[in-house]
Amino acid sequence: GQPQGAAAQRAREGREGGEGERGNGGRKEGRYMTQEEEWDRDLLLDPAWEKQQRKTFTAWCNSHLRKAGTQIENIEEDFRNGLKLMLLLEVISGERLPKPDRGKMRFHKIANVNKALDYIASKGVKLVSIGAEEIVDGNVKMTLGMIWTIILRFAIQDISVEGKSNSTIWKDGLAFSALIHRHRPDLLDYDKLDEDDPIGNINLAMEIAEKHLDIPKMLDAEGESHIILKAIMTYVSCFYHAFAGAEQAETAANRICKVLAVNQENERLMEEYERLASELLEWIRRTIPWLENRTPEKTMQAMQKKLEDFRDYRRKHKPPKVQEKCQLEINFNTLQTKLRISNRPAFMPSEGKMVSDIAGAWQRLEQAEKGYEEWLLNEIRRLERLEHLAEKFRQKASTHEQWAYGKEQILLQKDYESASLTEVRAMLRKHEAFESDLAAHQDRVEQIAAIAQELNELDYHDAASVNDRCQKICDQWDSLGTLTQKRREALERTEKLLETIDQLHLEFAKRAAPFNNWMEGAMEDLQDMFIVHSIEEIQSLISAHDQFKATLPEADGERQAILSIQNEVEKVIQSYSMRISASNPYSTVTVEEIRTKWEKVKQLVPQRDQSLQEELARQHANERLRRQFAAQANVIGPWIQTKMEEIARSSIEMTGPLEDQMNQLKQYEQNIINYKHNIDKLEGDHQLIQEALVFDNKHTNYTMEHIRVGWELLLTTIARTINEVETQILTRDAKGITQEQMNDFRASFNHFDRVQYSCFFSFSNSHCSQNITSHPSEFARIMSLVDPNGQGTVTFQSFIDFMTRETADTDTAEQVIASFRILASDKPYILADELRRELPPEQAQYCIKRMPPYTGPGSVPGALDYTSFSSALYGESDL
Repeated sequence: GQPQGAAAQRAREGREGGEGERGNGGRKEGRYMTQEEEWDRDLLLDPAWEKQQRKTFTAWCNSHLRKAGTQIENIEEDFRNGLKLMLLLEVISGERLPKPDRGKMRFHKIANVNKALDYIASKGVKLVSIGAEEIVDGNVKMTLGMIWTIILRFAIQDISVEGKSNSTIWKDGLAFSALIHRHRPDLLDYDKLDEDDPIGNINLAMEIAEKHLDIPKMLDAEGESHIILKAIMTYVSCFYHAFAGAEQAETAANRICKVLAVNQENERLMEEYERLASELLEWIRRTIPWLENRTPEKTMQAMQKKLEDFRDYRRKHKPPKVQEKCQLEINFNTLQTKLRISNRPAFMPSEGKMVSDIAGAWQRLEQAEKGYEEWLLNEIRRLERLEHLAEKFRQKASTHEQWAYGKEQILLQKDYESASLTEVRAMLRKHEAFESDLAAHQDRVEQIAAIAQELNELDYHDAASVNDRCQKICDQWDSLGTLTQKRREALERTEKLLETIDQLHLEFAKRAAPFNNWMEGAMEDLQDMFIVHSIEEIQSLISAHDQFKATLPEADGERQAILSIQNEVEKVIQSYSMRISASNPYSTVTVEEIRTKWEKVKQLVPQRDQSLQEELARQHANERLRRQFAAQANVIGPWIQTKMEEIARSSIEMTGPLEDQMNQLKQYEQNIINYKHNIDKLEGDHQLIQEALVFDNKHTNYTMEHIRVGWELLLTTIARTINEVETQILTRDAKGITQEQMNDFRASFNHFDRVQYSCFFSFSNSHCSQNITSHPSEFARIMSLVDPNGQGTVTFQSFIDFMTRETADTDTAEQVIASFRILASDKPYILADELRRELPPEQAQYCIKRMPPYTGPGSVPGALDYTSFSSALYGESDL
């Protein structure tokens, strides 16, 4: 029976002489030539035709078969079983053919060839007179005709030419050289070719094409074969596909360079953020322990030094860090916007370096800062109080020690044993006066003990010496009490034996001792230190001092009365010529001592007046400082609040081009910066207040801390608002949004609540005519994009990102993979040399460094996996 199938039918039609289409040929006896007749004619016209076609077609087939790791030696023999013929069609078409039969019987081979011929016919090529039997039988003419048909369909059909030319223009090799020079001038210098050496020119062109363009030698330069039309067409088609592939490679390389440039810039921004974040966190880490150190100093000078160091920190060290923190947040937002625009995954900083981590560390810093300042002021108040108490303790202790000096020795005397009755009575009266004096000093001793206890409670640094001195005074006081009691008992026993005593001396002693104690107390009060913090307190001291001065006339009368007693004694002694001393035996207070102390009291009174008036003037100066600070703070505080409200309104109400909005905000920012001198002046007044140790101000509710926090918040807010507009400009330029579209977005966003989210659908092509209530799933999808945290609020930037994302034309991982596949000549891997040849040096080295090795089928040494690399660029891989 006859062969079955489409291929067998084509062969029968050719042999029966029916009309048919062919690739190229003439007419014979009123009909088209068959393929076999056409090849017979060409062979008669040129005997070298068959040899040249074998060479040319064999080279052309091998240029494709070697991509599959094989080749042919004899064109009519190696295609007989149909296996390599099917493989050739798969390589040049990129499609899979039906599974071939692996049997070695003739019908297996015919089946395989028929599958190949059927595939060729399915591509719109009508094969005439070519049947599977001729190919299996090794018919040279039919085999060459079939290959020529394949070349016409897959290599030449899609080539467009501007006119016709014969084969003679290729005879001298200059046309091939011109092709190479036009597309690859680095391989051949056309101007150096010799027109008189056609063989040399053809050989040079074919050698360069074979070595650098992967085009095998298909022509015979020594004979006339290079002017055979089919050989020329086949060879020229190889040049066409080679240079077309190069143009695709250039386009692919440009796409890859663009993608890599974006990725490199993003990585640089990420590294810069990591570095700046590390530096800021390290500064905060070093500063917090310093602010948390609560080790108290022993002196006011040391604590004042700490306060000065803290002021330097607030004025010099912290402000630059505030700016760095703000700039870091701006850089982070800008980077995230660039990543979102370029379809890259969001940037996740290293652990502990998120913006929230930096904000938390900054909050801890400010908490420590606030506590540190309060502690400093409290410590200064404590030390001030301690120094006042310590000085008061020293004065009272010195006064008491001077009074108590020698008292024990006096009480231990036994002079009454040899004294007369008068002398004993004098001793007794003198002892009674001492007891009065002792009782009068009881309050001072109790005050000394109370001050010592308070110094201990306030943790005075020299409490040990205070306690030691206080203990000695108390022990001495107890001893004085015991000795006083013993001496009284001795004198009373002796008094019964001695009856004479001078009443006047006794009266003098009784009155002089309290008066002397009063004068000592007055001197002590007049020299007493005082600490006040308001005009009312100093006026209270001045009032008390005036009351004291009002008692001086009465005291002066008592002094004169006491002196008159002594005068009376002297008069009696003189009158009665008594042989006793004029000194009073009952009192240790002398007239000269009273006079001296009284003069001292009169000197201390005006001195006290002067010190009180000086303190009154200082308190008035402090009040002026309070009012001066309050006047400025009551203006600056509301100004900052007003500016904050204006910025909030401007972010909603501003219209017009984004560049105009940016300029308006920049001008607004400059106006705020120009106001800085008012803050600095207020800082200066605040420093004067602190140096004057003024701790309260009833004239204003604003503290310097309130003003500082408000000022820093104002600077941060205007910077963030400017950054939002910059981000909108960046989004607009990257997405190609017009100013009219941006204005529409702003208008829709401002009416967001009134239209209940329908603005999303008014700009969405897929929902423009649908009601939002009828598509809850779509609404949920949109809200997950614009409000991913579910906070119930949508920022204008999120709204713009959503609107532009719906129609954005961005690069994808699949596009980059396809570009790399073109550079790799359809291989699933790419080599380093290919990257260096097709890409600029910097991008080529970037890819070589980061691409993982390819380990899939057909891998060769040095193969790189461009598929995994491209997926990693878009966050679609764990690479």
